[in-house]
Amino acid sequence: MSATGGAAPSKAQVVDMKLEVVVIPVSDVDRAKAFYAGLGWRLDADFATGADYRVIQFTPPGSGCSVIFGKNVTPSASGSAQGLYLIVSDLEAARAQLLARGVKVSEVFHGDDTHAGTDEAYLFGRRRVRGHDPEHGSYRSFASFSDPDGNGWLFQEITTRLPSRVDPAATTFASVSDLAAALRRAEAAHGEHEKRTGERDANWPEWYAEYIIREQAGEPLPT
Repeated sequence: MSATGGAAPSKAQVVDMKLEVVVIPVSDVDRAKAFYAGLGWRLDADFATGADYRVIQFTPPGSGCSVIFGKNVTPSASGSAQGLYLIVSDLEAARAQLLARGVKVSEVFHGDDTHAGTDEAYLFGRRRVRGHDPEHGSYRSFASFSDPDGNGWLFQEITTRLPSRVDPAATTFASVSDLAAALRRAEAAHGEHEKRTGERDANWPEWYAEYIIREQAGEPLPT
């Protein structure tokens, strides 16, 4: 029995819980709307109820989660939302895209595994080291930017997921660029595979497919 007296749910009864909205606190709604529209994000809603309530929703490209802000949407202080992660497969391309739109974005950085310093906070600490992670490891390179209120956003580059982070039976790509990047990585790996075997692999489509699915699911890659 559960704590409320009902039968404990079986695995088959577990309900999906999808995070789809994050609330960010802003002081000037129209200024925030112009900023997020300027990022190229999709405007999903802008509606008001009288003079005391307004909500605006934007969705980043390829994201399953949206952000909302507005008037009397949250009691949090404007600018207090920090460490909002945007996952990208190509950090340089994502950064260049925002720079081209006139958005101030930090240099690429990685962490040094410390939790001290005076830099802006991010998930793994406070001390930033300039440049990409030396080994270009997945999850380890970042760039940051803020909206006009100071709400803090981070690009995090992820090219290979950790084991069990993705269902291999449901491999998906959020955008054409993400799929193209996965194909390029598969092409490079397949080239090394053919060098090892010393012959052309006629079954390269199957090899590519297996590589891409295993990479996204965090499983051992084909050799």
